[in-house]
Amino acid sequence: MSINITIKNAVKKYGDTVIIPDLSLEIKKGEFFTLLGPSGCGKTTLLRMIAGFNSIEGGDFYFNDTRINNLDPAKRNIGMVFQNYAIFPHMTVRGNVAYGLKNRKLPKDEINTRTEEFLKLVRMTEYADRMPERLSGGQQQRVALARALAIHPDVLLMDEPLSNLDAKLRVEMREVIREIQRKIGITTVYVTHDQEEAMAVSDRIAVMSGGVIQQIGTPRQLYQRPANLFVATFIGHTNVLKGRLYKNGNESGILVANAKVPMQNLDKQAAEQPVAVSIRPEEFFIAENNDGVVTGVVEHSTFLGLNTHYHIRLQTGEKIEVIQESSIEDIIEPNSKVSLGIKTGKINVFTEDGATSLLDKGGKS
Repeated sequence: MSINITIKNAVKKYGDTVIIPDLSLEIKKGEFFTLLGPSGCGKTTLLRMIAGFNSIEGGDFYFNDTRINNLDPAKRNIGMVFQNYAIFPHMTVRGNVAYGLKNRKLPKDEINTRTEEFLKLVRMTEYADRMPERLSGGQQQRVALARALAIHPDVLLMDEPLSNLDAKLRVEMREVIREIQRKIGITTVYVTHDQEEAMAVSDRIAVMSGGVIQQIGTPRQLYQRPANLFVATFIGHTNVLKGRLYKNGNESGILVANAKVPMQNLDKQAAEQPVAVSIRPEEFFIAENNDGVVTGVVEHSTFLGLNTHYHIRLQTGEKIEVIQESSIEDIIEPNSKVSLGIKTGKINVFTEDGATSLLDKGGKS
Protein backbone atom coordinates (compact mmCIF):
# COMPACT_ATOMS: atom_id res chain seq x y z
CA MET A 1 0.00 0.00 0.00
CA SER A 2 2.71 2.44 -1.01
CA ILE A 3 4.52 3.37 -4.21
CA ASN A 4 7.10 5.67 -5.76
CA ILE A 5 5.75 8.37 -8.05
CA THR A 6 8.04 9.57 -10.83
CA ILE A 7 7.21 12.50 -13.10
CA LYS A 8 9.44 13.28 -16.07
CA ASN A 9 9.16 16.46 -18.15
CA ALA A 10 5.44 16.97 -17.52
CA VAL A 11 3.65 19.50 -19.74
CA LYS A 12 0.12 20.84 -19.25
CA LYS A 13 -1.60 23.18 -21.69
CA TYR A 14 -5.07 24.61 -22.11
CA GLY A 15 -5.16 25.59 -25.75
CA ASP A 16 -2.17 27.87 -26.30
CA THR A 17 -1.81 28.61 -22.59
CA VAL A 18 0.99 26.67 -20.92
CA ILE A 19 0.25 25.94 -17.26
CA ILE A 20 3.17 23.58 -16.58
CA PRO A 21 6.05 23.96 -19.07
CA ASP A 22 8.46 21.17 -18.05
CA LEU A 23 8.26 19.62 -14.60
CA SER A 24 10.12 16.64 -13.17
CA LEU A 25 10.12 15.21 -9.66
CA GLU A 26 10.34 11.98 -7.70
CA ILE A 27 8.13 11.21 -4.70
CA LYS A 28 9.44 8.46 -2.47
CA LYS A 29 7.55 5.41 -1.23
CA GLY A 30 5.64 6.27 1.96
CA GLU A 31 6.56 9.95 1.78
CA PHE A 32 4.29 12.83 2.77
CA PHE A 33 5.02 15.17 -0.15
CA THR A 34 3.42 18.61 -0.44
CA LEU A 35 2.91 20.83 -3.48
CA LEU A 36 2.96 24.38 -2.09
CA GLY A 37 2.45 27.68 -3.84
CA PRO A 38 0.11 30.61 -4.46
CA SER A 39 -3.19 30.30 -6.31
CA GLY A 40 -2.69 29.61 -10.01
CA CYS A 41 0.82 28.15 -9.66
CA GLY A 42 -0.18 24.75 -11.11
CA LYS A 43 -0.18 22.63 -7.95
CA THR A 44 -3.79 21.39 -8.21
CA THR A 45 -3.35 20.91 -11.96
CA LEU A 46 -0.39 18.63 -11.29
CA LEU A 47 -2.30 16.69 -8.63
CA ARG A 48 -5.18 16.13 -11.07
CA MET A 49 -2.71 14.90 -13.69
CA ILE A 50 -1.47 12.32 -11.18
CA ALA A 51 -5.07 11.34 -10.45
CA GLY A 52 -5.97 11.06 -14.15
CA PHE A 53 -8.57 13.85 -14.02
CA ASN A 54 -6.53 16.14 -16.32
CA SER A 55 -5.01 15.29 -19.68
CA ILE A 56 -1.23 15.18 -20.07
CA GLU A 57 0.21 17.11 -23.03
CA GLY A 58 3.79 15.97 -22.51
CA GLY A 59 6.08 13.92 -20.31
CA ASP A 60 5.71 10.64 -18.42
CA PHE A 61 4.03 9.72 -15.13
CA TYR A 62 4.95 6.48 -13.33
CA PHE A 63 3.62 4.58 -10.32
CA ASN A 64 6.70 2.48 -9.53
CA ASP A 65 7.66 1.17 -13.01
CA THR A 66 4.16 1.42 -14.50
CA ARG A 67 3.55 4.32 -16.88
CA ILE A 68 0.09 5.68 -16.04
CA ASN A 69 -0.38 8.45 -18.63
CA ASN A 70 -3.24 6.64 -20.34
CA LEU A 71 -4.43 4.53 -17.41
CA ASP A 72 -8.08 5.01 -16.46
CA PRO A 73 -8.38 6.93 -13.16
CA ALA A 74 -10.47 4.09 -11.69
CA LYS A 75 -7.55 1.70 -12.25
CA ARG A 76 -4.87 3.88 -10.62
CA ASN A 77 -5.89 2.75 -7.10
CA ILE A 78 -5.80 6.22 -5.59
CA GLY A 79 -7.61 7.65 -2.60
CA MET A 80 -8.70 11.28 -2.98
CA VAL A 81 -9.70 13.81 -0.33
CA PHE A 82 -11.19 17.04 -1.69
CA GLN A 83 -11.51 20.57 -0.36
CA ASN A 84 -15.29 20.26 -0.04
CA TYR A 85 -15.20 16.78 1.57
CA ALA A 86 -17.56 15.33 -1.14
CA ILE A 87 -19.17 12.87 1.28
CA PHE A 88 -22.64 11.62 0.38
CA PRO A 89 -25.35 13.49 2.32
CA HIS A 90 -27.90 10.64 2.03
CA MET A 91 -25.59 8.03 3.60
CA THR A 92 -24.56 7.52 7.22
CA VAL A 93 -20.94 7.85 8.27
CA ARG A 94 -20.60 4.06 8.05
CA GLY A 95 -22.22 4.03 4.61
CA ASN A 96 -19.82 6.66 3.32
CA VAL A 97 -16.75 4.78 4.53
CA ALA A 98 -18.04 1.50 3.07
CA TYR A 99 -18.98 3.01 -0.29
CA GLY A 100 -15.71 2.37 -2.15
CA LEU A 101 -15.48 -1.15 -0.75
CA LYS A 102 -18.99 -2.01 -1.96
CA ASN A 103 -18.12 -0.57 -5.36
CA ARG A 104 -15.25 -3.02 -5.54
CA LYS A 105 -17.66 -5.85 -4.67
CA LEU A 106 -15.62 -7.09 -1.74
CA PRO A 107 -17.10 -9.79 0.55
CA LYS A 108 -19.52 -8.43 3.14
CA ASP A 109 -17.37 -9.54 6.08
CA GLU A 110 -14.32 -7.75 4.66
CA ILE A 111 -16.35 -4.61 4.01
CA ASN A 112 -17.55 -4.57 7.62
CA THR A 113 -14.07 -5.26 9.01
CA ARG A 114 -12.36 -2.56 6.97
CA THR A 115 -15.11 -0.04 7.63
CA GLU A 116 -14.82 -0.50 11.38
CA GLU A 117 -11.01 -0.42 11.15
CA PHE A 118 -10.92 2.97 9.46
CA LEU A 119 -13.74 4.45 11.52
CA LYS A 120 -11.61 3.60 14.55
CA LEU A 121 -8.47 5.00 12.91
CA VAL A 122 -10.10 8.43 12.39
CA ARG A 123 -11.88 8.23 15.78
CA MET A 124 -15.39 8.29 14.33
CA THR A 125 -16.73 4.93 15.58
CA GLU A 126 -19.26 6.54 17.95
CA TYR A 127 -20.67 8.59 15.04
CA ALA A 128 -20.98 5.65 12.64
CA ASP A 129 -24.78 5.87 12.35
CA ARG A 130 -25.01 9.66 12.07
CA MET A 131 -25.92 11.47 8.88
CA PRO A 132 -23.38 14.02 7.56
CA GLU A 133 -25.67 16.98 8.32
CA ARG A 134 -25.17 16.26 12.03
CA LEU A 135 -21.37 16.37 11.81
CA SER A 136 -18.97 19.27 12.22
CA GLY A 137 -16.62 20.23 9.39
CA GLY A 138 -13.73 18.46 11.07
CA GLN A 139 -15.80 15.30 11.54
CA GLN A 140 -16.87 15.35 7.89
CA GLN A 141 -13.24 15.64 6.86
CA ARG A 142 -12.38 12.61 9.02
CA VAL A 143 -15.10 10.64 7.24
CA ALA A 144 -13.72 11.69 3.84
CA LEU A 145 -10.24 10.57 4.94
CA ALA A 146 -11.50 7.20 6.20
CA ARG A 147 -13.42 6.61 2.96
CA ALA A 148 -10.32 7.39 0.90
CA LEU A 149 -8.11 5.05 2.94
CA ALA A 150 -10.54 2.14 3.37
CA ILE A 151 -10.00 0.95 -0.21
CA HIS A 152 -6.28 0.43 0.56
CA PRO A 153 -5.05 2.83 -2.15
CA ASP A 154 -1.48 2.88 -3.38
CA VAL A 155 -1.38 6.67 -3.06
CA LEU A 156 -3.41 9.27 -1.19
CA LEU A 157 -4.07 12.59 -2.95
CA MET A 158 -5.30 15.56 -0.90
CA ASP A 159 -6.38 18.86 -2.47
CA GLU A 160 -6.57 21.77 0.03
CA PRO A 161 -8.38 19.45 2.49
CA LEU A 162 -8.39 21.88 5.41
CA SER A 163 -9.12 25.21 3.74
CA ASN A 164 -12.83 25.20 4.72
CA LEU A 165 -12.13 24.67 8.43
CA ASP A 166 -11.62 27.35 11.06
CA ALA A 167 -8.11 28.01 12.37
CA LYS A 168 -8.33 25.80 15.48
CA LEU A 169 -9.81 22.87 13.55
CA ARG A 170 -7.16 23.21 10.83
CA VAL A 171 -4.41 22.72 13.41
CA GLU A 172 -6.23 19.75 14.95
CA MET A 173 -6.93 18.08 11.59
CA ARG A 174 -3.42 18.51 10.22
CA GLU A 175 -2.14 16.64 13.29
CA VAL A 176 -4.74 13.89 12.69
CA ILE A 177 -3.77 13.59 9.02
CA ARG A 178 -0.06 13.42 9.79
CA GLU A 179 -0.54 10.86 12.56
CA ILE A 180 -2.66 8.60 10.34
CA GLN A 181 -0.27 8.91 7.39
CA ARG A 182 2.64 7.86 9.59
CA LYS A 183 0.69 4.91 10.99
CA ILE A 184 -0.21 3.43 7.61
CA GLY A 185 2.88 4.64 5.68
CA ILE A 186 0.99 5.54 2.50
CA THR A 187 2.57 7.70 -0.21
CA THR A 188 0.74 11.01 0.10
CA VAL A 189 0.64 14.01 -2.23
CA TYR A 190 -0.86 17.04 -0.52
CA VAL A 191 -1.76 20.39 -2.09
CA THR A 192 -1.96 23.61 -0.08
CA HIS A 193 -1.23 27.33 -0.32
CA ASP A 194 -0.70 27.54 3.45
CA GLN A 195 3.03 27.40 4.20
CA GLU A 196 2.57 26.78 7.93
CA GLU A 197 0.31 23.82 7.18
CA ALA A 198 2.83 22.47 4.68
CA MET A 199 5.69 22.74 7.17
CA ALA A 200 3.66 21.00 9.88
CA VAL A 201 2.76 17.87 7.91
CA SER A 202 5.38 17.32 5.21
CA ASP A 203 8.45 15.17 4.85
CA ARG A 204 9.38 17.25 1.79
CA ILE A 205 7.83 20.21 0.02
CA ALA A 206 7.96 21.40 -3.59
CA VAL A 207 7.49 25.17 -3.75
CA MET A 208 5.87 26.11 -7.08
CA SER A 209 5.43 29.35 -8.98
CA GLY A 210 4.14 29.74 -12.54
CA GLY A 211 4.07 25.97 -13.11
CA VAL A 212 7.76 25.68 -12.21
CA ILE A 213 9.22 24.04 -9.11
CA GLN A 214 11.40 26.64 -7.41
CA GLN A 215 12.85 24.30 -4.79
CA ILE A 216 12.27 20.87 -3.23
CA GLY A 217 13.39 20.23 0.31
CA THR A 218 12.48 19.48 3.90
CA PRO A 219 10.64 22.22 5.79
CA ARG A 220 13.89 23.09 7.58
CA GLN A 221 15.89 23.31 4.35
CA LEU A 222 13.32 25.57 2.70
CA TYR A 223 13.08 27.88 5.68
CA GLN A 224 16.77 28.11 6.54
CA ARG A 225 18.34 27.90 3.08
CA PRO A 226 15.87 28.97 0.40
CA ALA A 227 17.16 28.61 -3.16
CA ASN A 228 15.89 32.02 -4.23
CA LEU A 229 14.08 35.09 -2.96
CA PHE A 230 10.64 33.78 -3.97
CA VAL A 231 11.05 30.78 -1.66
CA ALA A 232 12.49 32.97 1.11
CA THR A 233 9.48 35.28 1.04
CA PHE A 234 6.86 32.55 0.53
CA ILE A 235 8.06 30.26 3.33
CA GLY A 236 7.63 32.20 6.55
CA HIS A 237 8.18 35.93 6.87
CA THR A 238 11.40 37.75 6.06
CA ASN A 239 12.85 41.24 5.79
CA VAL A 240 14.37 41.95 2.38
CA LEU A 241 17.04 44.65 2.32
CA LYS A 242 19.13 46.06 -0.49
CA GLY A 243 22.84 45.50 -0.11
CA ARG A 244 26.13 44.93 -1.82
CA LEU A 245 28.57 42.04 -1.66
CA TYR A 246 32.09 43.24 -0.94
CA LYS A 247 35.52 41.62 -0.90
CA ASN A 248 38.58 42.92 0.92
CA GLY A 249 41.55 40.57 0.74
CA ASN A 250 40.50 37.35 2.45
CA GLU A 251 37.44 39.01 3.97
CA SER A 252 34.04 39.03 2.29
CA GLY A 253 30.64 40.17 3.46
CA ILE A 254 27.76 42.49 2.72
CA LEU A 255 27.18 46.20 3.00
CA VAL A 256 23.60 46.56 4.25
CA ALA A 257 21.68 49.35 6.04
CA ASN A 258 24.83 51.50 6.16
CA ALA A 259 26.73 48.72 7.91
CA LYS A 260 29.61 46.46 6.94
CA VAL A 261 28.73 42.88 7.87
CA PRO A 262 31.50 40.26 7.41
CA MET A 263 30.25 36.76 6.52
CA GLN A 264 31.98 33.38 6.54
CA ASN A 265 29.56 31.47 4.30
CA LEU A 266 29.40 33.43 1.04
CA ASP A 267 30.19 31.67 -2.22
CA LYS A 268 33.90 32.27 -2.72
CA GLN A 269 33.38 32.53 -6.49
CA ALA A 270 30.83 35.36 -6.17
CA ALA A 271 32.09 38.72 -7.37
CA GLU A 272 31.31 42.09 -5.80
CA GLN A 273 27.76 43.00 -6.86
CA PRO A 274 24.43 44.43 -5.68
CA VAL A 275 22.49 41.88 -3.64
CA ALA A 276 19.14 41.23 -2.00
CA VAL A 277 19.53 40.25 1.66
CA SER A 278 16.91 38.12 3.42
CA ILE A 279 16.95 38.47 7.21
CA ARG A 280 14.11 36.81 9.09
CA PRO A 281 12.68 38.72 12.09
CA GLU A 282 14.29 36.33 14.58
CA GLU A 283 17.68 36.70 12.87
CA PHE A 284 17.98 40.26 14.20
CA PHE A 285 18.53 40.80 17.91
CA ILE A 286 18.39 43.93 20.00
CA ALA A 287 21.97 44.45 21.23
CA GLU A 288 22.90 45.72 24.65
CA ASN A 289 25.30 48.63 25.12
CA ASN A 290 24.66 49.78 21.51
CA ASP A 291 27.14 47.23 20.17
CA GLY A 292 24.98 46.06 17.27
CA VAL A 293 25.85 46.61 13.62
CA VAL A 294 22.81 48.62 12.49
CA THR A 295 20.61 51.18 14.22
CA GLY A 296 16.96 52.08 13.94
CA VAL A 297 13.96 53.57 15.66
CA VAL A 298 11.02 51.56 17.03
CA GLU A 299 7.79 52.66 15.34
CA HIS A 300 5.46 50.29 17.22
CA SER A 301 5.35 46.84 18.79
CA THR A 302 2.95 43.92 19.18
CA PHE A 303 3.00 41.78 22.31
CA LEU A 304 2.07 38.15 21.51
CA GLY A 305 2.87 36.42 24.78
CA LEU A 306 6.04 34.40 24.25
CA ASN A 307 7.39 36.91 21.70
CA THR A 308 7.14 40.62 21.03
CA HIS A 309 7.23 41.87 17.43
CA TYR A 310 8.98 45.22 16.94
CA HIS A 311 8.48 47.27 13.79
CA ILE A 312 11.62 49.31 13.26
CA ARG A 313 12.69 51.97 10.76
CA LEU A 314 16.39 51.75 9.90
CA GLN A 315 18.67 54.70 9.17
CA THR A 316 18.22 54.00 5.46
CA GLY A 317 14.44 54.40 5.78
CA GLU A 318 13.92 50.68 5.23
CA LYS A 319 11.34 49.15 7.57
CA ILE A 320 11.87 45.79 9.22
CA GLU A 321 10.20 43.49 11.73
CA VAL A 322 12.23 42.09 14.62
CA ILE A 323 10.97 39.28 16.88
CA GLN A 324 12.34 39.07 20.41
CA GLU A 325 11.40 36.83 23.31
CA SER A 326 9.17 38.87 25.61
CA SER A 327 10.79 39.99 28.83
CA ILE A 328 9.28 40.62 32.25
CA GLU A 329 10.45 44.21 31.94
CA ASP A 330 8.64 46.84 29.91
CA ILE A 331 8.34 46.63 26.14
CA ILE A 332 10.60 49.06 24.28
CA GLU A 333 8.59 52.23 23.73
CA PRO A 334 7.86 53.79 20.30
CA ASN A 335 10.46 56.31 19.08
CA SER A 336 13.20 54.55 21.08
CA LYS A 337 16.51 54.20 19.26
CA VAL A 338 17.81 50.62 19.18
CA SER A 339 21.00 48.91 18.12
CA LEU A 340 20.57 45.65 16.25
CA GLY A 341 22.87 42.70 15.83
CA ILE A 342 22.51 40.20 12.98
CA LYS A 343 22.90 36.43 13.24
CA THR A 344 25.03 36.29 10.12
CA GLY A 345 25.23 32.48 9.99
CA LYS A 346 21.47 32.30 9.45
CA ILE A 347 20.75 35.05 6.92
CA ASN A 348 20.51 34.50 3.15
CA VAL A 349 22.03 36.56 0.35
CA PHE A 350 20.77 36.50 -3.24
CA THR A 351 21.66 38.11 -6.53
CA GLU A 352 19.97 41.48 -6.98
CA ASP A 353 17.13 39.91 -8.99
CA GLY A 354 16.57 37.32 -6.25
CA ALA A 355 17.04 34.39 -8.63
CA THR A 356 20.13 32.77 -7.12
CA SER A 357 21.58 32.24 -3.65
CA LEU A 358 25.11 33.56 -3.13
CA LEU A 359 25.86 31.34 -0.13
CA ASP A 360 28.29 28.48 -0.41
CA LYS A 361 26.74 25.07 -1.04
CA GLY A 362 27.03 24.02 2.58
CA GLY A 363 25.22 27.18 3.66
CA LYS A 364 26.97 27.12 7.03
CA SER A 365 28.85 29.83 8.86
